[in-house]
Amino acid sequence: MQNYDKTAVGSMPATAPDFRGNDGSLVSVLKTLLFFTLLMITLPIGLYFASKSFLFEASLGYSSNDSYFYAAIVAVLAVHVVLALFVYVAWNEGSQQWREGKQD
Repeated sequence: MQNYDKTAVGSMPATAPDFRGNDGSLVSVLKTLLFFTLLMITLPIGLYFASKSFLFEASLGYSSNDSYFYAAIVAVLAVHVVLALFVYVAWNEGSQQWREGKQD
């Protein structure tokens, strides 16, 4: 025979904790993540093609093969800058939330 829990039919289980106070911080974190995701996609690709066409080939007169190489270096540097900015913003956002939580 199985042993069933003998609770009243109309009784409700304990309610889950209320995390509505964190919705603002969650939305803020998601907006930051979305912004840096879009920046990570668009900035290096845009800089690659713009620097290849306008800077290295048109202005400096490099050959097509050389301009590929230097434009790739510009794109890689852009990726590193975006990553560094993301880490900086995430670090400051986390420490700010930690300070606010400590004061409460």
